[in-house]
Amino acid sequence: MTPAVLVLPGPVSRTELPRLCAEVRARLEDTGAGVVVCDVGGLGPPGLAHVDLLARLQLAARRAGGRIRLRSPDPALPALLDLVGLVVEVEGQPEQREPALCVEEEVESGDPPP
Repeated sequence: MTPAVLVLPGPVSRTELPRLCAEVRARLEDTGAGVVVCDVGGLGPPGLAHVDLLARLQLAARRAGGRIRLRSPDPALPALLDLVGLVVEVEGQPEQREPALCVEEEVESGDPPP
């Protein structure tokens, strides 16, 4: 199945977020493809507003049983998403798996047992 494409032009205001999340859910339901491609080429230089937008779209997609994939991101956007821990596929790159979170506690020899 061919995934639906959602073009995200220019700056997106917070008031547009509910509509865009609803569009992602509707496109997943309409196509049954499991992926909505978000064309982010028109968003401009990435910032935390883009992280918030994409996190909300990814959450909406996950709740609908799918995911989003980015098309035409600014080269800095994937690095920013990695920095904040948001895993989003980018077209043309191998699929990423969510990293397993591991915490290892180092114990000093003089520390009492936990």
